[in-house]
Amino acid sequence: MKTIVLCMSACVWAGLGMAAEARPKSYGVIKAFLDKVPAIDTHDHLWEWEELPGWREAEDGTKVMNLASIWQNSYLSWFRSVPGWQPKEKFTAWWERAKPGFADVRAMSVYRYTLPALKDLYGVDFEGITDAQAAALNERITMNYRDQRWLYEVITERANIEVVLNDPYWEPFDFESHYGFVANVLRLNPLFRGFHPSEFAVTKGGRKESPYDFAAAKGIKIESFDDYLTFVERVFVLAKEAGLVGLKHTLAYQRTLDFQKVAKEQAVEAFGHPSKDLKPEQVKAFEDFMMWHLCELSAKHGLPFQIHTGHARIQGSNPMLLVDLIAANPKTTFILFHGGYPWVGESGAIAARMPNVYLDSVWLPTLSQTMAKRAFHEWLDVMPSNRILWGADCNHAEGIYGATEFTRRVLAEVLAERVDRGDLRMADAEHIGRQILRENALSVFPGLKTKLWREKQAKMMPR
Repeated sequence: MKTIVLCMSACVWAGLGMAAEARPKSYGVIKAFLDKVPAIDTHDHLWEWEELPGWREAEDGTKVMNLASIWQNSYLSWFRSVPGWQPKEKFTAWWERAKPGFADVRAMSVYRYTLPALKDLYGVDFEGITDAQAAALNERITMNYRDQRWLYEVITERANIEVVLNDPYWEPFDFESHYGFVANVLRLNPLFRGFHPSEFAVTKGGRKESPYDFAAAKGIKIESFDDYLTFVERVFVLAKEAGLVGLKHTLAYQRTLDFQKVAKEQAVEAFGHPSKDLKPEQVKAFEDFMMWHLCELSAKHGLPFQIHTGHARIQGSNPMLLVDLIAANPKTTFILFHGGYPWVGESGAIAARMPNVYLDSVWLPTLSQTMAKRAFHEWLDVMPSNRILWGADCNHAEGIYGATEFTRRVLAEVLAERVDRGDLRMADAEHIGRQILRENALSVFPGLKTKLWREKQAKMMPR
C-alpha cells in the first residue's frame, strides 16, 4: 500500500510539475490585450538608416543586412562570440563558422529574445533550422533591408510601438530624430568629461562627441568653468527646443555610481587640465560636481533623468549608491534603468520610499526572463503601478521586436498569475499593463505628447 501511495504521489507531483510549466489560465487574454496597446518604448539606439551598425559587404560587394547582422548586433554577442562577417564572404562560409556557437546558449535569454522575431517576422523556427532554411532566411533579411520602410513595419506595426525614445550615443549633440516615430533624449556622458578638450576624440565616421566642438558651432566661448556651466545650461535649452524629452547617462560602465556632493572649488581644480595631469580623485570630484549640477538642471528644465544602473562595473553599479543623491534632489525625476539588475529588490526598495523614482525594466527581460518576472512581482508588491516603465534597448528592428515581445510575455505572465490567484481583477490587470507599456511614459515625459502620431493619422484616414 505504501508503494502505491508513493507512486500516486509521484504521479500527482508530475502532474503539478506539468501544470506549473504551463502558462497561467488568464495569460492568453491578458497577452492579447497587451499586444493591442500602442507601446511607448523608453530606450533604444537607432542609428540613421545608412549608418545602422548591421550593414555588411556581401559576396558581390553590395552593402546588405543579413543573418550575421542580426546575431552580431544582438546581446548574444556580449556573452558568446558570434563570428564576424568577412567582407565579400559567402553566407555558407559564415554559417558553418556560426552554427557551433549556438549549441551552449539555447537557454540564455540573450539568445532566446531574438527567436520570436525570426518566428513571427520570417516564419522560421531557428531552433531546428536547416542549412537551406538559414540561407533562405538570410536572403529574406537582405531583401527586407533594401527599404527603410521595413523599420517602420516591424517597429510601429508588428511590434505595435508608437514612439521610441532614442539615445544617440554615437553623436550626442545631434538633436535630429531621423525617424517619425522617434523622440531623442540628451546623452550627458560628454558633459562629465568637459574639464578639458583633449578628453574627446573624433569617433568612427568623423562623428564628434566633444561639447567644445558643439559650443564652437553655436558661437559659444568656453574660457572658464563658469563659462562651461553656462554652456551646459544652454545645451539643455537647445535640446528642449529641439524636442528632446529627457536625459540619460551611462557612467556606470566607467565608474562608481557613488556621486559625492563636492564644492565647486574642487571641480574648478580639474577644469582646464588634461586628465594626464590630474589625480583620479580630482577627475572624480569634477564628475561628482557635474552630476549634482545636472540633477538641478533636470528639475529646472523638466527633463527626466534616465540613469544606467546594474550590469555594468559590478563593483559600482548598485542603485543603492544613488540614494543620497536622489534624496537630496526631490524635484528631479529619476528613472533607474534595467531594474538595477541584478539588484531588482534594492531598486524596488528605493522606489517604494522615494516618490520621485521610477523603475524601468528596459533590457531586463532580455538579460533574464526569470529575474524580470521576479522584478515585476516585487515592484507591484511595494510601489504604485504608475511608476514602472519598459524599453527594448536595441539597435535594429528584429532586436526591438524580440525585446518587446519578451517584455509583453513576462508582464502577461505576472499579471495573469495575480488574476488567477484572485489578487487582481482582470480590469485591474489590464489597467496596470497599459500603464507600464504606455501611459506611465506619457506621464513621466511631458514632451512625448507632441510625438504621438497614431491619433493624428487616424483622423486623416477617409471614413
